[in-house]
Amino acid sequence: MAVILVGLTGGIGSGKSTVSSLLARRGAVIIDADAIARDVQQPGSPVLGQLVEQFGAHIIDAEGHLDRAALASIVFGDPEALATLNRIVHPAIGSEINRRVMQQAGTDHIVILDIPLLTENPREGLQGKIVVDVPQEVQVERLVQQRGFDEADARARIARQAARELRLEGADFVIDNSGTPDDLAPQIETLWRWLASLPQLPADYQFVPEQSAE
Repeated sequence: MAVILVGLTGGIGSGKSTVSSLLARRGAVIIDADAIARDVQQPGSPVLGQLVEQFGAHIIDAEGHLDRAALASIVFGDPEALATLNRIVHPAIGSEINRRVMQQAGTDHIVILDIPLLTENPREGLQGKIVVDVPQEVQVERLVQQRGFDEADARARIARQAARELRLEGADFVIDNSGTPDDLAPQIETLWRWLASLPQLPADYQFVPEQSAE
């Protein structure tokens, strides 16, 4: 037996997490790059220590956790600072992704790498790429109504990601998540059959992820 390894991506506000959770209910093993990023930056971690050394103690909140908004205000208008952040954080994320994938070696599990910026930073060794797709105006509406963004910030964040057309160009399977949960259900059924049909990786396969932006 050997693992099936597939990437899952989508633009901000596309509902990628909803698709990921539905696949988990089917039995997929989800490796969430965003969750790993939070894990490797917990209080006391070497990564958080390096961030404080580089960007200052004001990026830590009163409970000793990373203040993501404070860090974002520093790096996202400054390409050099963002590059520094990436150099600190991404190797640790890549190492942990690799560790979790290798835990699945020798199983017949379907493993989903949930990576928001998979289009911007492709990974080798995947047997397929799922894209959760919605029109840009749906993204904006969801970010404003469900996550409290103002419209200008929503559009700016969307613009920092890969264009919708570029994501779709590299897709092996597209989920249209612009409708209702009832519209999503049959697509998940079809997706699961497709995933199960993919060839398994060799049991001794060594997956080494790219150490780049998640």
